[in-house]
Amino acid sequence: MKLFFSSVFSGSDWLDNVLMEIDENGMIKSLISNSEKSKADKILSGTCVPGMPNLHSHAFQRAMAGLTEIAGSGQTNFWTWQKVMYQFLSKLSPEDVEAIASQLYMEMLRSGFTSVAEFHYLHNDINGNYFKNPTEMSDQIFAAANISGIGLTHLPVLYAYGGFDCIKPEDGQKRFLNTIDQFQLLLETLKSKYRNNNLTKIGVALHSLRAVSPEMITDAAALAPEGPIHIHIAEQIKEVEQCMAWSGQRPVEWLLNNADVNERWSLIHATHMNEAETRTFAYTGAIAGLCPTTEANLGDGLFPLEGFFNQKGRIGVGSDSNTSVDLTEELRLLEYGQRLNQQRRNIGANGEGTSTGENLFKKSLLGGAQALSQLVGILEPGYRADFILLDDNHPTLFSRTENFILDAWIFSCGREAISDVFVGGNHLVKNGRHIRQESIEKRYRSTIKSLLN
Repeated sequence: MKLFFSSVFSGSDWLDNVLMEIDENGMIKSLISNSEKSKADKILSGTCVPGMPNLHSHAFQRAMAGLTEIAGSGQTNFWTWQKVMYQFLSKLSPEDVEAIASQLYMEMLRSGFTSVAEFHYLHNDINGNYFKNPTEMSDQIFAAANISGIGLTHLPVLYAYGGFDCIKPEDGQKRFLNTIDQFQLLLETLKSKYRNNNLTKIGVALHSLRAVSPEMITDAAALAPEGPIHIHIAEQIKEVEQCMAWSGQRPVEWLLNNADVNERWSLIHATHMNEAETRTFAYTGAIAGLCPTTEANLGDGLFPLEGFFNQKGRIGVGSDSNTSVDLTEELRLLEYGQRLNQQRRNIGANGEGTSTGENLFKKSLLGGAQALSQLVGILEPGYRADFILLDDNHPTLFSRTENFILDAWIFSCGREAISDVFVGGNHLVKNGRHIRQESIEKRYRSTIKSLLN
C-alpha cells in the first residue's frame, strides 16, 4: 500500500509531498519526499505526524472518572482516593474489564495515542482467589487491544505486600496479589499465548517499592531478561517518608543503589527527587514516565522537568488513571505545571528559537517508544506505520506550517483537530470516529449501567 501526504513530520524532520509505502506486516517499507501523487494508491489530506506511545495506563480506572471528586470530612488525598478505587474494583468481572478497556483504547486512539503500556495489576477474582486460567484478566486487555486496534505493551504487575518492610496487604488489595511462583506462571502463559502478535509486546512491572520485597525485584527482573521493566516510584511525599523510615534512603535513591536500572526501565512519576537523584536517574538512560493529568488530579506534585532535561534525561507521557484521555492535554499540562511553578514560559523548549511543543512531542515519542520497547514513534523505514492526521482546515491550524502546527495543536485545539488515525497501516479512526465506535460504546454503556446501579 502506498499513501501520499502533502506534509509529514517524521519525528525528526518536516517533509513535503511524501510517498509512504507500507508492507503486509504494517511496517513502513519506504518514505520518499518530493514524490508525485500519481504513484500513490491513496491520497490523504492533513498533516501526518507519528502516533504517540502512551507509557502508563490502568485501564479499569477509566470507569471511575468523576466518582472520586467528593470531599470528605477530613483531608482528601491520594490515599483516600485509593480506598475508593479498592471499593470500585471489588465489583469488576473479567467481562467488565474488557468492555472498559475497549472503550478506553478507542478513546486513546481518537486522542492521538496509537500504542499503550498497560500497567496491569488486577489479576485475581473478587474474592482474591487465583483464576483457573492464570491469564484470565490479562486476556481481557489483549482482547480489548485487538478490538480497538491499538498497539499494546502488556506489563503484568508483581504486587505482594501492603507497605514497606513486607507489611501484610489490606483486604482491598487482594485482587492484585501474587507470589513470585504464580507471577512466573502468569508470565510464561502470556508469552506462550501472545508471542506471535505483531502489535503486542510483553514486559514486567513492579507495582512499587512498598508492594514488593527487595528480593522480588531481583527475581522479577530475572524472569524478564528482555523487554521493558516499569515501576511506580516517589509519587507522593508520604511514600518518600515511609521509604526513609524503612531504609534510610529516598525511593529513587534506594532503587538506583539496589537494582541494575538501565534503558529497559521506566520509573513512573518519580515526582519527588532531590538534585542527586535527578542527576543519577538521568545518567542511567531510563525513562521518566510522566502522567501530568493524573498527577494533578491526585495532588502528587510536579516533576523536576528542567533539571532532568539539563542532565539529558529521557521522558515519556501516559494517562495513568485515565480520568482524562487526551495526548495534547498531557503535554500541555506538563509544560503549564512548570510555568506555574517557575513563573516563566517555554520551559520545555530546547534553547533559543526552538518550539516548546515540538521538543516535548519529540522527546515523548522517543521516550515512549523506548518504554514500550516497540518500533514506533518515528516515521521511517523499519518502523510500524502508526500515525495520525491533523486537519489542516481546522480554524486553529489553518495556514500554520511545520512547528507552528504542532504548537497550535498541542497548546490550543487539542484532540478535536485529529481527523484520522492509523496503527500498523490499519485505518482505525476516520473523520474523528473509530471504525467500531458504535459497538464499543454500546457495550461500555451497558457495563457502566450495571456497575453503577
